[in-house]
Amino acid sequence: MMKRAAWQGLIAGTAGVLAMTLGEKAEQRLTGRPDSHVPARTLERLAGLRERPGRQPVALNWAMHAGQGALLGVVRSVMAQAGLRGPWASAQFTVVRLTNDQILENATGVGAPPETWPRGELVVDLLHKAVYAFVTGAVADALAARDGLGPGQRHARRAPGRRSDVGPLPSGRGTG
Repeated sequence: MMKRAAWQGLIAGTAGVLAMTLGEKAEQRLTGRPDSHVPARTLERLAGLRERPGRQPVALNWAMHAGQGALLGVVRSVMAQAGLRGPWASAQFTVVRLTNDQILENATGVGAPPETWPRGELVVDLLHKAVYAFVTGAVADALAARDGLGPGQRHARRAPGRRSDVGPLPSGRGTG
């Protein structure tokens, strides 16, 4: 399962990054909002690279933006392989995506907690990360569905809902 989740997640995450980036560029044309270089600054600090405050490191920005999205796609793919699929799972994954950004940006001192941001910036960021999460989720779910039901889905078929009288499925893939 994990090998499939890895390559499927990289594909799904890349699709999510592409959709998010296209949405960001369209929004920036409408609003006049400039590019953010927070991803590049975060990567500089994580990698111990020399910072050049007067220069905008575009290549590092794209590397962090795309790389982080592709890698996080693996988390969403693991969710899909386990049986956590659909809009509910994508909503959960939106929180994972936002949390990942905030941990890295705040731990490096590049960012500030979202509750301190201007509300307009916060709304824009939430919207773009949700686009990423739902597109990544749709692709991860479609790829995982080719492998059949996940363990969680097979368990739910035994007895719908969360019930204390239904124990775990037997070990192994042959339970379904």
